[in-house]
Amino acid sequence: VQLQASGGGLVQAGGSLRLSCAASGRTFSWSTMAWFRQAPGKEREFVAAIRWSDSHPKYADSVKSRFTISRDTAKNMIYLQMNSLKPDDTAVYYCAADSSARIVGTMSRPYPYYGRGTQVTVSS
Repeated sequence: VQLQASGGGLVQAGGSLRLSCAASGRTFSWSTMAWFRQAPGKEREFVAAIRWSDSHPKYADSVKSRFTISRDTAKNMIYLQMNSLKPDDTAVYYCAADSSARIVGTMSRPYPYYGRGTQVTVSS
């Protein structure tokens, strides 16, 4: 199982970035995929998740209305469109996945699979 995140970079506050995550190494579909992030000196935190079957999203309160998660079932990929970025969004962003079914209330809990992260830096 491989999860490869890409699309990070340096952006000014108020700018936008789009992260991508490619999933490979599986012969059956994921149940839910998500984005987490970890800032220096802080614990990893949930950002957004999407349920594979019906595209139902879930967002952390800190990113609601600014970030949008989406998926491409044909390509086995998810995306995170990040708008109105703030310096507090600076972190390493990780893609995550789970093959077990999740209800909305559990979509923000830790996942069994994580990929390598991509750095997002927002300057003030």
